[in-house]
Amino acid sequence: MRQQDLGPDGGWRRGVTVYSVELHWWSIEVLDGSGGSARSWRDARGAALTEAAITNGAYDWQWHHFTWGVLLEIAFASDERWQAFRDLPAVRAALDAVPDPVNGLLIYPGRGGSSGRAQPRKPKPIAGAGAAPLPEDDTPPIRAIGQAALERVEQAAGLGVSAPAA
Repeated sequence: MRQQDLGPDGGWRRGVTVYSVELHWWSIEVLDGSGGSARSWRDARGAALTEAAITNGAYDWQWHHFTWGVLLEIAFASDERWQAFRDLPAVRAALDAVPDPVNGLLIYPGRGGSSGRAQPRKPKPIAGAGAAPLPEDDTPPIRAIGQAALERVEQAAGLGVSAPAA
């Protein structure tokens, strides 16, 4: 949205066409490693990555700094644009130069960290389909009793003493 597209009341001017684009977000996480810090990697390679993203159709991008490293979130109009960006020699060189090349690079679709889902999650089904709870059973639970207690119960019931098990 450009400032000139807004009318005097802050709303859209007549005759302005607004296009909606579904963005495909991708995240690149770079972790600190034995080869240096992710922040210094971003300082050295970040401009080249950002320039490559812009020239290959990125609609939005954001850098985030954390105690464990950096995160670059990039939005493209399609996954094909992402793949074209990912295949650029400058991008490959920047990703090959991360501080920890074995465990320090994570690339995945979606926004990074705990940013949540692009679409809200579907509600969980109600337990029992929303019906009333099942009636509770009034019978006491069965308990294991010792041989002496069993003999007392049999004597009280008039059944006599049972023979010991062999």
